[in-house]
Amino acid sequence: MKRIKFYLVFFTAILFSSSCEKYLDKSPEADINERQVFGNFISFQGFVEEMYNCIMDPNKGGAWNAYLFADETLNNSPYNFDNGNYWGAEGLFYGQSVNTTDNNPRTKRIWEYAWYAIAKANQALEKIEEEGLFQGTEEEKNIIKGQALFFRGWFYFQIAQYWGGMPYVTRVLSPTESLISEEFKRLNFQETAKLMAKDFREAANLLPANWDDVPTGQPTLGQNRTRVNKFFALGYLGKALLFAGSPMINQEATGSNTFDPELCQQAAEAFGELLTLADQTGDYKLQSWSTWTDNFWRWNNERPGGTEVIMAPTIYDRSRVRWSTVGATVPSSMGLNSGSSADVPTHNFVKNYAMANGLPITDPASGYNPNDPWTGREPRFYKDIVVDGDKIFSCSCEDATAKLYNGGYHRSQINPPSITGYYAKRYSPMDASFSISKAGGLQAYVPYLRLADIYLMYAEAVLYAKNGGTPQSTSGNYSLTAAGAVNVVRKRAQLPDLAAKYTANAQDFFEEIVRERAVELAFEGARFLDLRRWNRNWDTRYLDKTAIDFDRGQNGKPINIQERLIIRRVATRKHNWLPLQVKFINLYEGFPQNPGW
Repeated sequence: MKRIKFYLVFFTAILFSSSCEKYLDKSPEADINERQVFGNFISFQGFVEEMYNCIMDPNKGGAWNAYLFADETLNNSPYNFDNGNYWGAEGLFYGQSVNTTDNNPRTKRIWEYAWYAIAKANQALEKIEEEGLFQGTEEEKNIIKGQALFFRGWFYFQIAQYWGGMPYVTRVLSPTESLISEEFKRLNFQETAKLMAKDFREAANLLPANWDDVPTGQPTLGQNRTRVNKFFALGYLGKALLFAGSPMINQEATGSNTFDPELCQQAAEAFGELLTLADQTGDYKLQSWSTWTDNFWRWNNERPGGTEVIMAPTIYDRSRVRWSTVGATVPSSMGLNSGSSADVPTHNFVKNYAMANGLPITDPASGYNPNDPWTGREPRFYKDIVVDGDKIFSCSCEDATAKLYNGGYHRSQINPPSITGYYAKRYSPMDASFSISKAGGLQAYVPYLRLADIYLMYAEAVLYAKNGGTPQSTSGNYSLTAAGAVNVVRKRAQLPDLAAKYTANAQDFFEEIVRERAVELAFEGARFLDLRRWNRNWDTRYLDKTAIDFDRGQNGKPINIQERLIIRRVATRKHNWLPLQVKFINLYEGFPQNPGW
């Protein structure tokens, strides 16, 4: 890894000093430089490493940046998105110059870095095929090409999931050529996703399942877990196709607010192929329940992810966890706050967590007691959510126990307080042993793709595939039914299989998929994407962000419980896509603004 990082820095400097002229017009010095960069696997991989260094770390783009734009969280100041203002950069989307050699996640943004990486991918794909330039084995060539194809598709997905379809550039561009042509015309998302899928499919065919198992990966044996492999490509192949086949995106392309059966079938088969490979190789498997949190955090500066996370952000600076993720999600009084308002779960979102018997709290048979709302909930609730009375800090002080009742220490006596009556601990594991010193060694990252997500997307794709239609359907290339895939995730969370009444028809089953995705993928950035692609972002069920107000009774239980509306999100059909910045749409004719903006 150190050797490759050296080449990354060295060859970045070489790359941007080289000529844009055609190969035969280059000077001998430029030819030597190109051979140094692209002539063998080690140096070429150093060039590819720049694309890894374009991967955004979702919640570390600033001291703290919002990355959850649906109904999951609130802080003491309304999000711009909650007010319908999608113009803000939010520390995630754009506003930084590209520098792929720094180790600061605060400089990374989606828009600039994605386009840069796409250009790099196209250059890599051109150079790997240039006659007489690359000298290496067929396996080495395939791995270089497979990574470049994956990254071209993946960075297009990062752009398109927020801004919609784009021109799909597949070659190195001249700085003097005109962009006013059919080649550079904006596509819709579905058209763009089909081209992504082509890249992901070819990448999956070229890449190994595990770099440790092939000769090319031996020099970095045991350090290849974050390398793009066949699982990455198959996962995003299925994800791009499922998104393309989802109602909002299908409506944009065809006018039909329904799932596209053909695209869902293709997605289901991609997920089925991945799950089959996982079963055969054991390279990826669900974490056990006792180690579920390894997906999100580890102590002592250990990388989280375990056996389940397929793709995670690039780690640029381990200390940023302490000063971003932790500082903005724990009580400000702990001495860990970095000056940001505390991001906390909303009460409306917490309602998605089921009871221990596996039934949603809206089910009359669940046993849910609105006057005792935190007793008897499912296990993920207690892993994710801090409620009044929980032990959260190792001190003999007010912070030791959460005081979230009306007038309580964490509700009104600190600045900023919890605005909703909760804290979240998916990435800030607060308990009786939590301390400032432990927080300094905490490593916590938002996964991009993990196996539980694959199971849930498989279930959704199968349900709406042309060969599916029921919770008992399969993909055709994998034996698990749609309901069975959801139950795999539930079983890991110590829950029983879905009750029969929720697998009796497609609509009731889909509502359980919606709820399961909310809980299993809570605070991972999936919710905003899901609600939009399902055409539900403006649905009244998901607009209100609420708090829970209560007094603490003599027995420590909440009394006088009231749900209070804090803000109703502004969301209409124009919020399907983020607006493009004016300077972007003025680049050339044929690159229009998104509808409504």
